[in-house]
Amino acid sequence: MKNSKVFDFLESKCLPMANKIGNQRHLLAIRNGVISTLPLTIIGSFFVLFLNIPIPGYDSIISDFKEILDVPFRFTVGIMGLYVAFGVAYSLANHYKIDPLSSGLLSVAAFLLTSISPVKIDKNIEGVIDAGSYINIADLSASSLFGAILTAIISVEVIKFCLDKNIHIKMPESVPENVSKSFSALIPALFIIVLFWTIRHILGFEINSTLTFIISPIKDLLVGNSLFGAMITVFLILGFWVLGIHGPGIMAPITRPLWDASIIENMDKFSQTGNAAHLPNLFTEQFLQWYLWIGGSGTTLGLVVLFLFSKSTFLKDLGKLTIVPGLFNINEPVIFGAPIIMNPILAIPFILAPMVNLVISYFAFHLNLIPMMMAKLPFTMPAPLGALMSTDWNINAVVLVFVNFFVAMIIYYPFFKLYEKQQLELENKI
Repeated sequence: MKNSKVFDFLESKCLPMANKIGNQRHLLAIRNGVISTLPLTIIGSFFVLFLNIPIPGYDSIISDFKEILDVPFRFTVGIMGLYVAFGVAYSLANHYKIDPLSSGLLSVAAFLLTSISPVKIDKNIEGVIDAGSYINIADLSASSLFGAILTAIISVEVIKFCLDKNIHIKMPESVPENVSKSFSALIPALFIIVLFWTIRHILGFEINSTLTFIISPIKDLLVGNSLFGAMITVFLILGFWVLGIHGPGIMAPITRPLWDASIIENMDKFSQTGNAAHLPNLFTEQFLQWYLWIGGSGTTLGLVVLFLFSKSTFLKDLGKLTIVPGLFNINEPVIFGAPIIMNPILAIPFILAPMVNLVISYFAFHLNLIPMMMAKLPFTMPAPLGALMSTDWNINAVVLVFVNFFVAMIIYYPFFKLYEKQQLELENKI
């Protein structure tokens, strides 16, 4: 009864607020815009892995091609801010039903204006650089991710304001739509370019560095190296799942930019040093993915394996249906099928198992048993393989995955037996 009252209270008070936050247009645009860059970060990660395959003599084989192999990484992960600026603006413009292409392009222009000051070289330095103007693409990487998001949002809001107030050029209906849209964007484009040019190059105010300074404490807490901060993140994700809300989806507008910035920082540092043990951020999304979300959020693969050996026909059949998706970290079938949602018996280990594994993994790192994460791989990759590749082929990472899996199964076991007993009583009544 008490559990029921707790869930009723959370459902009535927390769910509406969580849904409101999750559906807020700017947060949705941030989530969708950042997620749209996923193919680029994954492909960029694979090129980092290609440069660091632990095969004797491999370095000497690729020595003449290292610079070439590094290029895809630099033009995917290395300029991620550029893609995010376009993606967030495109998504927000779609929500407002204004031209997403023009909005995305103007956002990119605004982002470049705020992020880069071309460096002028007056004379040739033979063998190094020729005279001319150059830009540093490092200014477009993870360090400018939050600046990209802000400039994208402001740019689209300026465009919307101009359109709402009819501050734009209207062409006759006979003019082709694509031409009409281009002329309609002229005045908003002028406002946007002058605004961000003035902020950075006239006033000398650096949006990226200021935002990084403001957000750094939050980032360091949630996705940096703080165990307490990681526990908050994990607890909130799992807590939302228990309430019937897609935990990562609700948290994504907040955590996704922080997670992506942290793994990009790690990848960039690793590409410079080749040392995965000393990187900026421990609690990246990949750390949670491979050590905690074994089988999906809640480390449910352990529960699914227990279901396979259940005396309950329902649970055994559910185990058979969910084992294959679970191996590839897809666990909605078991979360909604068992169910774990609003289930006082299974909700406890669903939250407890990952929290215990988080602590185990944290101390495994501090005992120098595992390195940090240096690559972003598809979440559907089986956890042992994902951990192996994401830690620069560290075999201890694979061992830790199996340790955490068995720990989770042990934690789930007494709750599983209790739930099994409940199901058997129901089946015997039929």
